[in-house]
Amino acid sequence: MIMTLLRTSEASSARVLHASPSLPDLYSSPHNIHRLRRSGSPPMNTTAFSSVDLQQHIYNSLLESRTADVSLHVHGTWEAIYKLHRVVLIQSGFFSSLFTAGFLESSPKPCSRLRGPEEIDLTFDDRNITRAAFEICIARLYGGGPPLYVPSSLIPSTSHPLTPSFSGSPLPFDTPKGHHTASPQLLLSLLATAVYLSIPSMASQAVNCIMNTVGPYTVIPYLNFSIGKAIEAHPDHTTEAAVGLENIAQLVTSESRASSTPCSPLHTSSTKQDPADDLSDKLLDLDDPAESDEVESESDNGPIREPHFHYGLLSDKIGEAAACWIARWGADMLIYEEKASRGPEFPVTPVPIPAQNVSSRKRADTMPAKPSPSSEPTVPELHVTPVIWARGGLNSKWVRQILSSDLLFVKGEKERYDMACTVVELRRRQGIDDEEEKDWEMLFREGIYYANLLVDDIIAISQHISPTTGRPFVPLSVLQEAHWDQSLLRSQITTKPTPSSPPSSPSLSPPPSREKELGLSITTAEILARLPASNSAPNSLDNKDKPYYPVGHDSSVRIGDSGSIEGASMDQLFESPPPLSSPNTDSKAPVRATTTEADFFGLKSERRTASGCIAYDATGKAQWSPYPPFRFAVEFWDIDALKEKSRLHSQTIWYAGSLFNVYVQVIRKKGIQLGIYLHRQSNIDPIPAASAPLSLNRTAHTHNRVPSLPPLSTSQSSPSMAMHYSPSIHPTSQSTTPGSSPPTSSDLTTSFTSSPSTIPATSPPVAPVQPYRDPRPAVAAYFTISCASSTGSSITRFTSVPDVFSVSQSWGWKSSSLRTEHLEVGPDGQPAKPIIPAPRMSSLRATIVLGIV
Repeated sequence: MIMTLLRTSEASSARVLHASPSLPDLYSSPHNIHRLRRSGSPPMNTTAFSSVDLQQHIYNSLLESRTADVSLHVHGTWEAIYKLHRVVLIQSGFFSSLFTAGFLESSPKPCSRLRGPEEIDLTFDDRNITRAAFEICIARLYGGGPPLYVPSSLIPSTSHPLTPSFSGSPLPFDTPKGHHTASPQLLLSLLATAVYLSIPSMASQAVNCIMNTVGPYTVIPYLNFSIGKAIEAHPDHTTEAAVGLENIAQLVTSESRASSTPCSPLHTSSTKQDPADDLSDKLLDLDDPAESDEVESESDNGPIREPHFHYGLLSDKIGEAAACWIARWGADMLIYEEKASRGPEFPVTPVPIPAQNVSSRKRADTMPAKPSPSSEPTVPELHVTPVIWARGGLNSKWVRQILSSDLLFVKGEKERYDMACTVVELRRRQGIDDEEEKDWEMLFREGIYYANLLVDDIIAISQHISPTTGRPFVPLSVLQEAHWDQSLLRSQITTKPTPSSPPSSPSLSPPPSREKELGLSITTAEILARLPASNSAPNSLDNKDKPYYPVGHDSSVRIGDSGSIEGASMDQLFESPPPLSSPNTDSKAPVRATTTEADFFGLKSERRTASGCIAYDATGKAQWSPYPPFRFAVEFWDIDALKEKSRLHSQTIWYAGSLFNVYVQVIRKKGIQLGIYLHRQSNIDPIPAASAPLSLNRTAHTHNRVPSLPPLSTSQSSPSMAMHYSPSIHPTSQSTTPGSSPPTSSDLTTSFTSSPSTIPATSPPVAPVQPYRDPRPAVAAYFTISCASSTGSSITRFTSVPDVFSVSQSWGWKSSSLRTEHLEVGPDGQPAKPIIPAPRMSSLRATIVLGIV
């Protein structure tokens, strides 16, 4: 007899089982009913089934391996047989192609009718696919499976941006009964498995969980995963069953393999009728065959290449989040790592597996005698410093690029040099490596802009000797060239216009903006014209290796964005974002950056040689500067206590004859907005006091520092800042500071009279050293403000074309979304009563790139 399940009628809201003429006889016969009851299965109810009942019925078929029509013999990090159902499996894109797209597995074989479900071999060459991840993915197709439990100790928050597990020893917790602990390894394995099987809902859930658990102990495993390295997991974890699904697998042993059925199983690698539908080929196409040698994960293991596992844009999303996190917290982590390295042994980074207690449950006979790790209570380890900068963390190429990046949160160029020296000596104490030394040479030659340092600092660096090698960190020729560039720039700023230039006639109208420019920028076409001919003698000033720096263009870019993942299809998950050069269709939202491993997920320095500029810009119209921009970082505390239109300033810096600082301001316009502005400070007005943590007693925090570490101003903790959306690059009516007149003396007095008990707190104003002053009342400058999220896993970068900065004029951006993480807002959209003072590690951080033209 054959049972047929037909579609329900339109009048009925529930599914109804309509039987063929033979079914009434089947269920009305006392003999058949007695036989059904003897078999242990409940009698079929002729009333309507609810969707819940049907879902549970299907899921029970998986748990009890009933009425299976296909037997998957899985070969991978484990070997087992799963009795499943084709009609359920084809919800997966992989199995849909396998069973319906013309493969040999599409047609049932006579052997399977005689000996049970048809057996199909399924071989996973991807080591990232584990038993627990595979079983959870299969269970999701059946509408069940254990819920995932992400330990709170792995989730960063505004109050604990470095995760609770880093703040102290992780506390034991109980995983809820029936839940599966979502360790970082499991989340990565779930993503790999979901991508292979083409299950978008599972892939998006895994990516969201991964993006929400980026922290000190997970950032390196996540970064390694994003660049194609295999997941490092304990062997027992790869064969661990999913919670509640221990019975669905029949583990294959050597004895059972020897006595297996003689019927030849089908392999997924069999010949297919339509090669275009081979999903495996599509997945292999995700890997870029032209990987950059510069970002090779292993540079010192000879010609041996490790297997490379890449999952397209999903891997890039994870890589962006990890790279942003290191750029935001790297200097803070170095303090802990440097201190730990001077102990008896170098620490080893553990990925914390939180302690858990789960109720004992009956295990399948096919399970190994040794309990799985997820069912054993584990004792939390004492606080261990994560390894990020030392060997075992980042490789030397990543270290070089991060230390050279404009997005690295470090106070200034001198502090960047100090940090670089600390990292390099940290690695050298572990042994001199010739390949690493090549990267250190490039780091100190190209990654630090010595031309923006004071002459005294340049002299001190020239005398700075590595205690490990006995040689200077920086070649003298590099410092001499930087000093020469510094002198040329000063000359162009302070020297009066040449007589050949036409004098400007007196006029009441403002001079054109071109007169405020020094003429420093040149186009790509002009760079090409300056290059000497191939048969001429090389010129030391104009050659293909001369460095140039891009002049900013209007753009709003987000790196590390995890939006638009929830509910996306597989095609949408792998859809490439628009290139950065394309116009922004939504002027109020930054475009998502197109980053890959080749550009270090957006962290790669934009410094290019002359030949690199020509190769980058085919149009020849891009603007470049021969002088490196000024890079510095700012930080603000307790901005939720800031009153409307009050300004909270950063430290004041000197660059190219002018004073600059950054301030934030709360604005009530179309709701509550928070603005961040770059301000040209007057040389006459008093220097404003800079934001500082409420407590000025830092004794408890400074004891971890060593002399070679960069003094990160008032930040010994690890605060961060968030900005998600902002208006497009400012039109004139919106970009200037509200009330663009110079700050009044009353505003400045308010800053100066603040004390440690005043919130927001400020530190005493410090005037920077000014080697010379720019006599012009207005200057043209391009700039970039990069704001990190509160946990550091994403960065929003705003870039402006050269704007005219008159004395006491500001340019910047304001956004209502800035308040979402740094301004407490009540349900009515009005400011909620803030928690004052805010936790020390909760602050707003931004990095600034500033250049004159």
